[in-house]
Amino acid sequence: MKKVIKNFGFALSMTAAIFVSSCSSDDDNGGSDSSAFVLNRDDLKGEINNGTVTLTDGTYKLTGKLIVNSGAKLVVNAGVKIEATPASEGDFAAVRYIAVAQGGEIHVQGTSSSPVIMTSAVQTPGAWGGLVLCGKAPINKGLTASAEVSDLTYGGNAPGDTSGSIKYLRIEYSGFAYNSEKEFNGLSMFGVGSGTTIEYVQVHEGSDDGFEWFGGSVNAKYLVVTNYASEVGDDLFDWTEGWNGIGEYWYGKRTNPGNRGIEADNNSNNHLASPVSNPTIKNLTLIGIGESDTSSETQALKLRVGTKGIFDNVVISNWKTGFDI
Repeated sequence: MKKVIKNFGFALSMTAAIFVSSCSSDDDNGGSDSSAFVLNRDDLKGEINNGTVTLTDGTYKLTGKLIVNSGAKLVVNAGVKIEATPASEGDFAAVRYIAVAQGGEIHVQGTSSSPVIMTSAVQTPGAWGGLVLCGKAPINKGLTASAEVSDLTYGGNAPGDTSGSIKYLRIEYSGFAYNSEKEFNGLSMFGVGSGTTIEYVQVHEGSDDGFEWFGGSVNAKYLVVTNYASEVGDDLFDWTEGWNGIGEYWYGKRTNPGNRGIEADNNSNNHLASPVSNPTIKNLTLIGIGESDTSSETQALKLRVGTKGIFDNVVISNWKTGFDI
């Protein structure tokens, strides 16, 4: 991976984030100023309903779902590692994931030399859920809707809404699937507003999409998706339901028979649904596996069901089809 991306200027800082290990600590208590939530380093789960909970340092074991509700904040300090523990097969109630509800915030405070890592003890794609953000920005599925994973409400009429700030984060082995129609991505953004900061984030070895936008207006810079495992992954980047934001400096590569580089939709039930998906994507690199690709979705970019988009400075390499509109 380091050999691949070091030649791309936008990824120089990200390279450090990808390969630096998180620190450890003997502090078993962490930090919290919320009286309603008890923070346990070896049993991280539950609902944060008020105040600010801080993951200070070292490793935290994610043993169930962790929900940040309206009015609450989760702060994750630089160097923290969150590791999902194994769940019993078929025990859907015990799926490990982190979700931020409308009105809640997450602040991932990683740095280029000390990123935050969200990973799994079982290092195979789909081993745990991933990170889900639900905001109050407009979508075209209705005024509001229920997220396909987490079942939290998203959407509204606040394009400048904030779900917090995420910087220098690596998400690994995500994409747990309830079934073929309901599965987590690495980072899922449901109606996330432009007041949210998302920069320097990598999704590595996820079994579903790396990043997916469900409407909203959030911007996202310096994103990396890497899929090498033999397990088939889905698209590297995906948007639908009226996303209108700016994406800059995206890099995606897969060497397995996964799916598309970008799969882009507006609304499959109503192609003219408003707001229409119409993001601006600048400085994009997508690398596929060429003629050895045996999947049915071998396009670098698939634009369909009414989506629009502005693309500026694009490199696509080793795909059977470049643009499919």
